[in-house]
Amino acid sequence: MNWKLIFALSLFGLAMGIATVYVIPSNIEPIFWLVILIVCAIIIARVQPARRFLHGLMVGIVNSIWITAAHVLLFDAYIANHAKEAAMMSSAPLPPKAMMLVVGPCIGVISGIVLGLFAWIAGKVRRVDSKM
Repeated sequence: MNWKLIFALSLFGLAMGIATVYVIPSNIEPIFWLVILIVCAIIIARVQPARRFLHGLMVGIVNSIWITAAHVLLFDAYIANHAKEAAMMSSAPLPPKAMMLVVGPCIGVISGIVLGLFAWIAGKVRRVDSKM
């Protein structure tokens, strides 16, 4: 495992964790994530010749640690700027911060699977390009 690469790419998660608290509204957040996932997949495909899927999965999991930590630590600012999410959390079975701590890693695994697939595909495309 290339932990240096995983950590470096996970810094996108730290940036997004803070940016989604103060700057990026939830309605356009998926666009930012799509761009980040594509960029990370391309970088993984270029830098990591083996275990691309696993590296993508781990980047997604580490991303979720950064994002969850930022949202929990900056909870008041996050809730102040995300009324829709606050309304959803008010009817959740757990307190809002606990809900974030449960849901965050689940989303990290899902996004890691998506990133892993993107990286695997990027690696396959890269091999085809290098054979031409």
